[in-house]
Amino acid sequence: MILLKGGTIFDGKNILQGTADVLIEEGRVSKIAPSIEKEGVTEIDVSGRIICPGFIDIHVHFRDPGFEWREDIQSGSRAAAAGGYSTVVVMPNTDPPVDNAPMIEYVNSKGAMTAGARVLPSGCVSRERKGELMAELGKMAKAGAVFFTDDGSPLANTNLMRTALLYTRDMGVKIMEHPEDSYLTAKGQVNEGLASSLSGLKGMPASAEYIDIAKGIALCRETGSPIHFTHVSTRMAMEAISSAKNEGLPVTCDVTAHHLSLDENHVMVSKFNSVYKVNPPLRSQDDVKALWKHLSQGVVDAIITDHAPWHEDEKDVPFQESPFGIASLECSVAVVFDTWIKLGKPVDLSMLLSLFTRCPAQLLPDPWKKELGRLEEGCIADITVLDLDESRTVDLAKWKSKARNCPWGGELLSGWTTLTMVEGRIVDSGVESYV
Repeated sequence: MILLKGGTIFDGKNILQGTADVLIEEGRVSKIAPSIEKEGVTEIDVSGRIICPGFIDIHVHFRDPGFEWREDIQSGSRAAAAGGYSTVVVMPNTDPPVDNAPMIEYVNSKGAMTAGARVLPSGCVSRERKGELMAELGKMAKAGAVFFTDDGSPLANTNLMRTALLYTRDMGVKIMEHPEDSYLTAKGQVNEGLASSLSGLKGMPASAEYIDIAKGIALCRETGSPIHFTHVSTRMAMEAISSAKNEGLPVTCDVTAHHLSLDENHVMVSKFNSVYKVNPPLRSQDDVKALWKHLSQGVVDAIITDHAPWHEDEKDVPFQESPFGIASLECSVAVVFDTWIKLGKPVDLSMLLSLFTRCPAQLLPDPWKKELGRLEEGCIADITVLDLDESRTVDLAKWKSKARNCPWGGELLSGWTTLTMVEGRIVDSGVESYV
């Protein structure tokens, strides 16, 4: 039994008045009250901190199977817990790709053996992730897939996307689209705009993201099937998604911590350090402002990391030779809240917290939709404790992830998680004796 003492409660929707204690027994929240006294429990003082439902990241890459030297499910799970996440969804662009039920079972099996965050699998939309023939989505859903995506590549075959949407319309498992017109972005390195103009590198235009999203919205309208757009990065795309939502279409989206906090100027000021190379690329300052604006208006449904770990040797090359990707699981929460504080808190705190908790939970199929993202008596004891006043330097040498391709190494950030629980079990804490 664990008793969290004296924290502020965020229940998934609202920050409750006053402070409260939270008693956890047998993996569930058994009682929430202004004061709880009970013998034989482990008491943890969380005064001055926010007790939240466990944070959820619906988009990470753990490179397992096939590229375990970059990250595996065990190291990624522990890194996620260290970053405050109790649940993560792993992308299927592995080797071999996760495109069938036995591969979903493989991820579930390895995830069940981890000592960190809960790991949920996603499955490919297409067989072998080639974008040609539809994979066995129904069998993967029964095996536990929580999204279908060819992430890393868009569904360029419009007929395949339409067929997949029709097939999943009543399944409860959403299509997650990587929005990109790859013909427009071929050989692209940076955002088309200031970065491409000053560097001479091939640019990746905002229209490439918008065109694929417009296609997906049109098919969503026609089929009535939900579609989720991941790592949306531009004003143009956000405006299209906002319009679709106003129309009542079942369209959802997420944004990354790095697109909320960095822009194309960071690429140039760093003299093209490859840790800033990511797809979609870091966009203009206007795009960053637009993401925060639409986030404050309720258009965004989740904040993700798109954690993309690479071995140091793979990223320590000239910018144009480097692979795309930022590793950020262990600092992304602090990145978002530090940016939020520096911008003058442009979004209500409850709304921002919901994008790590209740909102991403609602994108998942049952039973996770019902179980996660809330903090109330009787619910599963997935809990994250957040301290907005804690300042800490990002120390890559102490990371539990195998990757170090992170642009915030050595930076002082405010707003860190201090405790992570999964089903009543502490999986990461600043107090080592509790882990």
